[in-house]
Amino acid sequence: MMRWRMDDFNPCLSCGVCCTHFRVSFYWAEAEPFLGGVVPVDYTEDINDRFKCMKGTNAKNGESRRCMALQGEIGESIYCAIYENRPNPCRDYPLWMEDGSINPKCQELRALYGLPPVDPSFNPPQSPNTPPIEPQVA
Repeated sequence: MMRWRMDDFNPCLSCGVCCTHFRVSFYWAEAEPFLGGVVPVDYTEDINDRFKCMKGTNAKNGESRRCMALQGEIGESIYCAIYENRPNPCRDYPLWMEDGSINPKCQELRALYGLPPVDPSFNPPQSPNTPPIEPQVA
C-alpha cells in the first residue's frame, strides 16, 4: 500500500513563510549552553540584556526578516538548519489551531508569497515528528 510522505501532510516543509516574516525573539538563556540552552549562539543576536533573536529576523518593517537558519526556497523545499535546536517561538508557532482549523496568519502569509492556502482536508493535523500514516481509503 502507498504511504504518505512527510511533506504530504506537513505543508511547513514546502513553505517557510513564517520564518521570513516575524522577529523570532526569545529569552537569552535558550542560547546559553551552560544553562541548558540549545539554540546555537552563532545564529542569534542580542536585542537587549534579557532577549536575543534569530539573526536575520530583527529587520525593520519593510525589510526582509528571513531567519538565518532557514535553508531552501520558499514554497519549494525548505528546512531549518537548527530544527532540533530551534528556540521556543519556533516550536510554539502553530499551523493547526486548537479547534483543528488552520492558523489564519499562516494562510495570510502564504497568500502574500503567492502560495495557495493550506487545504485542511488534504493535510490532517500532524506534527513534523509524527511518522508517515497510511492514506484513508474511502
